[in-house]
Amino acid sequence: MKIGIFSDVHGNLEALEAVLDAQAREGVQRTWCLGDLVGYGANPNECVARVRQAADVVVIGNHDAACVGAEDITHFNQHAREAVLWTQGQLTPEHGEWLKALPFTESVEQVLLVHASPFEPSNWHYIHAQMRMVEMRNGFNATQAHCAFVGHSHQPLILIKKGEEFFQFLGDHLHLEEGSRYLINVGSVGQPRDGNPKACHVIYDTDERTVTMARATYDITTAQRKIRAAGLPDILADRLEVGT
Repeated sequence: MKIGIFSDVHGNLEALEAVLDAQAREGVQRTWCLGDLVGYGANPNECVARVRQAADVVVIGNHDAACVGAEDITHFNQHAREAVLWTQGQLTPEHGEWLKALPFTESVEQVLLVHASPFEPSNWHYIHAQMRMVEMRNGFNATQAHCAFVGHSHQPLILIKKGEEFFQFLGDHLHLEEGSRYLINVGSVGQPRDGNPKACHVIYDTDERTVTMARATYDITTAQRKIRAAGLPDILADRLEVGT
């Protein structure tokens, strides 16, 4: 079975539709979303509605929680706070209640789905290439899942634990091995921050036991125009074309 996995849509409808179209072309049979459907982008309601329609499993992200009043935003940067406050004024009650009810984690057989780290999911720790060894160990030690898929950092990453050793896999196509465990950051659909502006997502093939990092080209200009028309900070539009 092919499963499409994505995270951090952030109200970017153009990027979301491009990813869903790309996954459909790949023959995806199930879809998992790792949170942050809203925040930053100009189409929060449309993105929530589309994910509700398309995804089989969804977990909550920190921006989802913030936009429904369930997360303190004092530690958010100025632009993120402005986007949260704007989104709070846009979300329909129905979509807000749906987001608020999402779980922090979901387990599917030997797979864990979580927005941030498996370690203290509600504290939103990051899984990224520059994290300390103790943070990596905490992430792996918090779950016995063969594979954990995460988002949150907006930077795709594959970490492998084999015995007591840790490795970073630098390719885009990975074969999952028995005896190893994996932390896989699926990057961001709506606001990539790894220098590549294309929408990032993952194809997980349970039959072939492979994970493929994929990219989808989308209409960045339209997404930028909508952000500026909504009166959101210009930086939220500008960064889309450079992927930072």
